[in-house]
Amino acid sequence: MTTEVLLTRWPTAGQKVELLNGVLVFAGDFDERDLETARRTYPGRRPVLNADGGLEVHPAGPGVPTPLV
Repeated sequence: MTTEVLLTRWPTAGQKVELLNGVLVFAGDFDERDLETARRTYPGRRPVLNADGGLEVHPAGPGVPTPLV
């Protein structure tokens, strides 16, 4: 693990996260690997990638959530 990874990748980059309407929004360039990690980290929640390449973790509920960004 490099310093760059520690400072920019989820979930270690805490300075790059916001809470919007109950949704955790992680800024960055994420992919399917990060989505799978989010599913294991937040069981019952609904993680999704948004249009900006960020990761959003929505509260529990039915179906696939609509990204905020």
